[in-house]
Amino acid sequence: MGVKLYYTTVTASREVKSQQAEVMRILESKSIQYELIDISVGGEVRDEMRSKAGNPTAVPPQIFNEDQYCGNYDMFSDAVEEDKVEQFLKMA
Repeated sequence: MGVKLYYTTVTASREVKSQQAEVMRILESKSIQYELIDISVGGEVRDEMRSKAGNPTAVPPQIFNEDQYCGNYDMFSDAVEEDKVEQFLKMA
């Protein structure tokens, strides 16, 4: 599978929860299949996400196409507004 969404099921942040839900909703509305990777299962998964994103303090949601970093929620949101989600996801 191409698109991978790093997210968390354990957070006290409403902002993170709503951002994750919005990314999932938009991907589903565009019939884009994606794999969910829950960073709350262990520190090594969180560290992997941060390493791949090139940011030691990155928080979910973080979006990848395979192992190629696409961006975070803010970048995704900009791509949605510009109707360039497929380009953002490196699908086009």
